[in-house]
Amino acid sequence: MARDRGTGETYVRPIRRILVGTLVIFLLGMFLIWRIDSPRVERFRTAFVDSVVPSFDWALVPVTKAAGMIADFQSYTRIYEQNQELRRELQQMKSWKEAALQLEQENAKLLDLNKVRLDPKFTFVTGVVLVDSGSPFRQSVLLNVGQRDGIVDGWATMDGVGLVGRISGVGKSTSRVILLTDSNSRIPVSIQPSGQKAIIAGDNSPRPPIEFLEHPELVRPGDRVVSSGDGGVFPAGLLVGEAVLGADGRLRVKLAADYQRLEFLRVLRSHKADSLSDPGGLVHSGPPVFPLPTETEAAASDG
Repeated sequence: MARDRGTGETYVRPIRRILVGTLVIFLLGMFLIWRIDSPRVERFRTAFVDSVVPSFDWALVPVTKAAGMIADFQSYTRIYEQNQELRRELQQMKSWKEAALQLEQENAKLLDLNKVRLDPKFTFVTGVVLVDSGSPFRQSVLLNVGQRDGIVDGWATMDGVGLVGRISGVGKSTSRVILLTDSNSRIPVSIQPSGQKAIIAGDNSPRPPIEFLEHPELVRPGDRVVSSGDGGVFPAGLLVGEAVLGADGRLRVKLAADYQRLEFLRVLRSHKADSLSDPGGLVHSGPPVFPLPTETEAAASDG
């Protein structure tokens, strides 16, 4: 028997209209009830919420699960970002490890090359670098030691490896150090192994030039440069650096001291040279005195 489609549609449409109308009326009623400001209506709303909301816990389970999944996904995203950051830091640590190994090897080479031993009578005062001038026209640092520590103007300063500069200006509790790179610095040095004497003249560059070299052809890049002690400016034998060939073709000095990390400096207490109060003692002003010949010499001359 064929289905009567017309009859089905005739019953479905009125039922749909009734359901839609009932839903609209229910929603309007709920809206009005929730909008009415009355103690009785308020008690009704409270009773309705207390009786209906707890029974809808099962309906909130999907929402709770979805919120948990979103939180887990966000946590996973943060963990992934942290993992990537740790990978980048690990890569940087590997590069730093290689740099540390290279520095360790360079330090071992410098320690092996530094055969100079200071006079055991030398003592030093360690000072902390307070201020770096940072000026392109003046290369100097300020130490936290001064007259109260017995610092004297002109003493040499080292960073533990190589010569850094000299004291130029002493206060009660501070002192200023003129670095070897300063344009006012002039240091007499000796270049080993040729033994050539020269002057290190600062020019505000990290590698000061070597001047007044008598035989430049005897100097090779890599030769050690130490203080010569001439003029009593610095004690002899202090490591300055090594000779290198600059970009301008001039011989320069690669300083042994690390000027980028000057934190502590040693101020060497220099011994005072014996001074001559009576220069005339070197020259005899009386008549010349000749030694008498011995008997053997006299007999030989007679023969």
